[in-house]
Amino acid sequence: MPPRRESEVLRSLLLSASRNEKLQQVASEAAPARALVDRFVAGERTEDAVRASAELQATGRLVTIDRLGEDTVEIAQAEATRDAYIALLGALDDAGLTAAAEVSVKLSAVGQALPGDGEKIALDFARAICEKAKEVGTTVTLDMEDHTTTDSTLGVARELRADFPWLGVVLQAYLRRTEADCRDLATAGSRVRLCKGAYREPETVAFTDRADIDKAYVRCAKILLQGDGYPMLATHDPRLIDIGEALAIRADRAPGSYEFQMLFGVRTDEQLRLAAEGHRMRVYVPYGDEWYGYLVRRLAERPANLTLLARALTSKG
Repeated sequence: MPPRRESEVLRSLLLSASRNEKLQQVASEAAPARALVDRFVAGERTEDAVRASAELQATGRLVTIDRLGEDTVEIAQAEATRDAYIALLGALDDAGLTAAAEVSVKLSAVGQALPGDGEKIALDFARAICEKAKEVGTTVTLDMEDHTTTDSTLGVARELRADFPWLGVVLQAYLRRTEADCRDLATAGSRVRLCKGAYREPETVAFTDRADIDKAYVRCAKILLQGDGYPMLATHDPRLIDIGEALAIRADRAPGSYEFQMLFGVRTDEQLRLAAEGHRMRVYVPYGDEWYGYLVRRLAERPANLTLLARALTSKG
């Protein structure tokens, strides 16, 4: 099998595993999984997220914090997530960190998928988080999930931006619709995080070949950088970072009018290099005990790391 095709098959398998409850149970009990968790997740408690934020800011990096969890099926879970974000924002404020730390919120974690009024519940709970963020002087970005939630998430974002114009939203370059969404959102005051995408999607709605995804990312980045908004280029790919820098120069972007983003524990040296060169470099910091799905999707982005997951799933020592 050609290497590219093999890589795509491994990625598909990993994305399937990210929602497998039996594998999640095995991974939770496997000691080697802890090493992976410690590398990619700041910890399980609010204090861990605050500590990681302080350490990152001390090296010139910005932060966005995600409380892990999604696909909430009970209103009590959604309420707990809302309250946890409000407590986190208060803790960041107490620590004097809100000037360079914001939060990222998955709407499915605050009730989007609940039957009946799920979208309204998510809107109300996200609004409460935004109100707290405004109070402490920081911002919120709405994470994007699989393609079935895109319209709902963008709709909630539009409503929230009426009161919180600084609200950020994520767009995923591998979705075929995203170029059009970028054009709609490349407006003054709009904050857009552009990532490749980390969910298993059908070819009818998403590019699945890695080369096609990279090309789509560049097209979307160009639209955002030539627009009037604030682009947030989320990528670890050295080539895409170089292209992003070149596109920013070509668009006559001033320093501080865009930023790069990377995941906690990934390419730390490159994060430090970009920050040292004067770029706004933001680190996506996840915390909490619901780490399994997040972790497996991160491995899917680099199928060469499959051996790390295999070791965690097959060893008890």
